[in-house]
Amino acid sequence: MIPLSVLDLSPVTTATPGSAALRNSLDLARLADRLGYKRYWVAEHHNLANIASSSPEIMIGQIAAVTSRMRVGSGGVMLPNHAPLMVAERFKVLEALFPGRIDLGLGRAPGTDSVTSYALRARQDAREGDDFLERFQELLLLERGGFPENHPFRNVRAVPADVALPPIWLLGSSGYSAELAAAVGMGFAFAHHFADYDAAGAMLSYREHFKPSATLAKPYAILGTAVIAADTDAEAERIGLSADLHYARRAKGEYLPLASPEEAAAYPYTPVDRERMARQRARLVVGGIDRVKDRLLALAEATRADELMITTMVYDHAARRHSYELLAKAFSLTPSA
Repeated sequence: MIPLSVLDLSPVTTATPGSAALRNSLDLARLADRLGYKRYWVAEHHNLANIASSSPEIMIGQIAAVTSRMRVGSGGVMLPNHAPLMVAERFKVLEALFPGRIDLGLGRAPGTDSVTSYALRARQDAREGDDFLERFQELLLLERGGFPENHPFRNVRAVPADVALPPIWLLGSSGYSAELAAAVGMGFAFAHHFADYDAAGAMLSYREHFKPSATLAKPYAILGTAVIAADTDAEAERIGLSADLHYARRAKGEYLPLASPEEAAAYPYTPVDRERMARQRARLVVGGIDRVKDRLLALAEATRADELMITTMVYDHAARRHSYELLAKAFSLTPSA
């Protein structure tokens, strides 16, 4: 059956501050490793009251240190925020410490608002417009020693120099990253959990136009999707009320800690809120495990995904753990001894 992985944003709730959310991520990672999940990726977001995951490189090291089987990586490092040399060196260090277990997922967006994005980049050289491709090319040239002889970076080496960069994945929520990943022969991960763009269109286009490379002989596509599984449909719907309120607020630019299902049930939703929530529910898989499994298998078939990466943003950490336990059993993951 199709492999499952985890995308963790370290959700902050009205009862769980950021520090506790990060510790919950370590707890969930240990569980996922025991249950047989293939990989565990952490995100990069800044200045958001509902997400504690701001430094994926640090969390990757911590998670890899308390697990033994899963690959651990970034979903993703937002390349516009970082000097390519720093990204290369940080991930070479991780690969040196945890050989064969690290993934480097790269994203184009800043993962925050425009003012915070400026604060992140204020001491970097000013570059006009979308400079993701320029930074991506610089990262590859640093790794491959590809700068021409007269280039100032010709003799710059990312250290430890005896360690190769871990596998690079391009992340996307539109067709751009799918096209780029196909053109350079890299893995692709599509963010179906928040993208308005058609997931099947992006995933199938990537597969159709993929060009084999020295690092990847054939296309490999991961579908990221939001899931809330519970023992019954009714219980999953109750837990999912927090996600509904979160999306209604997010659509209005309100990034608040996740509220409890009880608070969400009492919230005075407007007709516009309910319309937005209904659109989001088309992307969110909610229900008892049988309903969830059927929907996920249908998604995988429609997109020809090689792997499903599950993100679960709910109020209660125990409910989040249980959702992943149900999925592991339903998809026959192989638990550790």
